[in-house]
Parts: sequence; C-alpha cells; structure tokens
Amino acid sequence: MGIREEMTTLVRHEGEWEGTYVYIDEDGTVTDRHHAHLTCAFPGEGAYPYMQTNRYRWDDGRREEFRFPASYADGRILFDTERMSGHAWDVDERITVLTWTYKHDPSGYFYEMIHLSEDGNARCRTWHFIQDGRCTRRVVINERRVPA
Repeated sequence: MGIREEMTTLVRHEGEWEGTYVYIDEDGTVTDRHHAHLTCAFPGEGAYPYMQTNRYRWDDGRREEFRFPASYADGRILFDTERMSGHAWDVDERITVLTWTYKHDPSGYFYEMIHLSEDGNARCRTWHFIQDGRCTRRVVINERRVPA
C-alpha cells in the first residue's frame, strides 16, 4: 500500500489553497499577518510522493516561496529540507498532524493540526511552537480551496 491508500485524509488536501497566516506571541499580540497560496501535490513519478509549495505575500510587497518535498514510510510523510525536518500523519477522516523543527532554530519544535471541512473546501490550521516546555508562539491559518 502507498500514500494514497494509507493517508486518505492528507490526499483530500490535494490542490490549491489560499488563506491568511496570523502569528501570535505568547502574550496574545499579533506579530505578523500575511497571505498564502499553497499547492499540495501527489506527483505520480519522481523521488517524492508528496510535494507542497508555499507562496507567501505581505501587504508591503514582500514575497517568499518554499518547496517541501516529502518521502513516505509507515503511514507518515517525512520532510527533510534545508529549512526544516519533520513528519505528518493522519489522525482521523478530518485531521492531519505535523511536527517539525526549523533547522535554523533547533531550540524548539512545532506541532501543527490541520482540520479539513467535510466538503473538503475549507481548512483551518494551528501551529504551536514549543520552546523550553512552553508555547511561545501560535499561528492561526484559515484557507479556502481554489476552484480548479
């Protein structure tokens, strides 16, 4: 069996997504907000069965783009890029969870929960950055599927 058969929730994320990322510090202050366009793909060929591309845009004109190729083993996708390393797994028919560490800041780690709506057209995501045993930052993300 492969990724499509064993990670059925993640497979439902295939396609294009647009939304907003809101960064919140441990005191509840919003420290950043930006727009995002993500592509979640399951290439049929090549070295990676999953590829995610994140494109960020700020109101001041700044832009960033990152690609996250992932391998697959034992019901999990595994990321190991120059930027971060971690893995993701399906919890149930609506939730996928990720944990990862930024390589430039290995002093902490993130947990992310992704909730996919029943109709598959909306998702909400939350990141919790854990450092020294406490949550020092959260990110709240709301996204809508881009119609094909």
